[in-house]
Amino acid sequence: MQSDKLFTQKIEKKFEFDEAVASVFDDMLSRSVPFYDEVRALVISLILARASEGMKVLDLGSSTAKFLLDLHSKASVPMQLTGIDNSQAMLDRAMQKAEAFGADIRLELADMLTYDYRNEDVIVANYTLQFIRPMQRIELVKKLYEGLNDDGIFIFSEKVVFEDKKLDKELIDIYYAYKKAQGYSEYEIAQKREALENVLIPFTIRENVQMCKEAGFQSVDTLFQWANFVTFIAKK
Repeated sequence: MQSDKLFTQKIEKKFEFDEAVASVFDDMLSRSVPFYDEVRALVISLILARASEGMKVLDLGSSTAKFLLDLHSKASVPMQLTGIDNSQAMLDRAMQKAEAFGADIRLELADMLTYDYRNEDVIVANYTLQFIRPMQRIELVKKLYEGLNDDGIFIFSEKVVFEDKKLDKELIDIYYAYKKAQGYSEYEIAQKREALENVLIPFTIRENVQMCKEAGFQSVDTLFQWANFVTFIAKK
C-alpha cells in the first residue's frame, strides 16, 4: 500500500478522485478517518449476520474495492457484490485487486445519481454522500429507498457538523490532533482542508436522519460515532 504524501506539495486544484488520489487512497482512509477499519469490520459483520445466498450488496463510491473484497473474503455464502464509482482510476485499481484475489465482484463505472437501483438488499456508502450537493443528495436517498427490497437496509458513514459551533470547533481541533498523530504535518492538513473546501459539504446528524426519514425509511439509527464521524443505518 502506497503511503499518502499527496498534500506535501502545494495543491493547485480542488480535491478529486483522480489517479494521484487512487494511488494512495487506502492509506489515506486508514490514516484520515478515525476507526475506519473498525467501522468497516462492524458493517461487514452486520451484513454477514443477515446474509443469505444471492443477497445483493451494492457499494456506492466503491473506490479501490477494499470494503467489497473484505466482505467477499469473510462471506460463507455466495452473494451478489457490486461496486459503482465514477472514477476510472479507482476502478482500475479495484479490478486489479479483485483479479489478484480471484474475487467475484462486479465493478461498474457509473454515476450514482443516475444509476438504475433495483431489488437491492443492502446499499452501503462509506463517506460518499458528503461529496454530493445537498439537493442532489436528498433526491439520491429517495432513489435508494425506492431501489431497496422490502426490509432492505442502507448503511452510510459521513463526516458531520454540529449545530453548537463551539463544540464543532473543539471537535475539529481534536480531529486535527488525531491526524497529526497519524503522521500528517500541519501543512498537509491545511492543504487538504483547502482542497476539500466546497467539495465536501457535511450535514448535521439531525439533517442526515431527517433526509432518510423524508425519503421513506422506517427507522434511522447510528451504529458508531467518533467526534464528527458517524455511521448510520436506515431500514426500509
